[in-house]
Amino acid sequence: MKKVNVLMLLLSILVIVMFLGVGLSIALRNIWLILLFLILGFSLMSIGLARKKKVT
Repeated sequence: MKKVNVLMLLLSILVIVMFLGVGLSIALRNIWLILLFLILGFSLMSIGLARKKKVT
């Protein structure tokens, strides 16, 4: 069995939470929160992809 990479798991959960925040912000019709969660979501996703590329 492979060992779980806890840092990457936490990072992916954070990305999912950010995009859930986008959905909540759309429901609240708050453009600033939408932009904030989108930027945070994509930046966390790019950090995760960069770390994965560096490891392999």
